[in-house]
Amino acid sequence: MFEMERCAAYLLSGIHGRKSLQAPAPINTTPTAVAMIALLKYGTGMPFNRMERLETQLGIPLPAATQWELMEPAAGSLEPILDELIRQAAQGGVVHNDDTGMRILKLLRHVDDGRTGTFTSGIVSLRQEWKIALYFSGWKHAGENLADVLKRRAAGLDAPIQMCDALSRNTPKLPGVEVLLANCLAHGRRQVVGVAANFPEECRYVLETLGKVYQTDAEARERQLSPASRLRLHQQHSAPLMEELYQWMEVQFGEHKTEPNSGLGKAISYLQRHWTKLTLFLRQAGAPLDNNIAERTLKKAILHRKNALFYKTMNGARVGDFFMSLIHTCELNRVNPFDYLTELLRHPAEAALRPADWMPWNYRRDAAAVAA
Repeated sequence: MFEMERCAAYLLSGIHGRKSLQAPAPINTTPTAVAMIALLKYGTGMPFNRMERLETQLGIPLPAATQWELMEPAAGSLEPILDELIRQAAQGGVVHNDDTGMRILKLLRHVDDGRTGTFTSGIVSLRQEWKIALYFSGWKHAGENLADVLKRRAAGLDAPIQMCDALSRNTPKLPGVEVLLANCLAHGRRQVVGVAANFPEECRYVLETLGKVYQTDAEARERQLSPASRLRLHQQHSAPLMEELYQWMEVQFGEHKTEPNSGLGKAISYLQRHWTKLTLFLRQAGAPLDNNIAERTLKKAILHRKNALFYKTMNGARVGDFFMSLIHTCELNRVNPFDYLTELLRHPAEAALRPADWMPWNYRRDAAAVAA
């Protein structure tokens, strides 16, 4: 109830017009109203038509078409912010990526490559202590979108660690774009979980072994270890466990204890086939264990797809990607996305002039300076 009242208060403070359902008047929007609509639509997945019904019940006549007319210019005026976000993401030491299906009704393709699907890619870049989330919707796969981002990586930097699942479409395939590829250990674990009912003893051993590895990683986070110290901890505790697991898998096939075509055999084959990339965390400082952060990032796009069903045009998808990128980057860095969007919309000229000073983690300083 409090959240509903807070939402109504922000909208009423930003949209002045109809004081009753029988007294229509012109609508005047302020940054708080535009920020709240963007947060409801692209942060929580509420479609424009559903918002229209809610706002009518609150005594605020704001048609769905008018809401879109507020979102499009807002995204256009703040495009330098997204451009700077992409530039900074390209400098990250670790990048996660994945994609999910997305419907775009009117999509003009630059080339006819035979593809019929459309997707939303989610990329999360870890740069020092900051996390940057990016969304890209269209016909490109996650690996192609990641390649476009990494083309902006500064010369002289080491190749970043890329974490993704084992699908080939998730890896960048452009000359000059190099990564240290790591595969998601959680995906390998899911292969085993899927057949645990049929092979309880064998699967219990695998899952308990991987559980101890995750416990070690949790300990490293709790102790706030540096990447180098975390690597030494895993080499000390996790490396013997993973070596023992690998030898156990060799015995399963070598001594014909497991049929390769069985469910367990296929799960073991998956782990063996991608073992080098699944265990990069034992050799490379900073390498993550899994791609869960990218999968959680995609949940925002999935929520939008579930409620709104589709984007009508590529321009609509671009606006959605823009606001989702800003909102989820704020969430990853524990910054209030409503406050951030409001300050950007209050100072679009200043933000466009110095976008690096208007990132979610440092915007308060410049916003306070402008206000002073």
